[in-house]
Amino acid sequence: MTLDETQRKKVAGWIADGMKLSEIQNRLASELGVRMTYMDVRLLVDDLKLTPKDIEPPKPAAPIAAPPATASQKPGNGLKLEEAAAPENSVSGVSVSVDQLARPGSVISGKVTFSDGKKADWYIDQTGRLGLVPQEAGYRPPAADVQQFQIALEAELGKMGM
Repeated sequence: MTLDETQRKKVAGWIADGMKLSEIQNRLASELGVRMTYMDVRLLVDDLKLTPKDIEPPKPAAPIAAPPATASQKPGNGLKLEEAAAPENSVSGVSVSVDQLARPGSVISGKVTFSDGKKADWYIDQTGRLGLVPQEAGYRPPAADVQQFQIALEAELGKMGM
């Protein structure tokens, strides 16, 4: 389905306002009475040589600096070395890796280690759904770790051009 020039300008304005393709699809139907599939909207935006704006991922909060250690807290005075030498630049504590070969039934997969040291496998299936398979049955990562995982995963996939 083709749009006239005024309708194309409206779509261009919506893209400039930062709307997502699904929002544009809904607006085309409600305001202009034009029903299009998501793919048709995507092709329309491509034909108009428009680029949707990417929403910046939320920046992780800066870590709170620990007070300087006193002489009684220095390593060797009852404080374990791991506690004294904890890196302060470790913001999330979540690490993500991508498998060379995707698990069966998925488009891409990998592994994640959460801040509490628990591990899980992750995958994205053919419909684009993200799934987690924890190594420990019944494990649910903290909400902050899930958010950090999603940010780290997006960064890893971005490095791969996905």
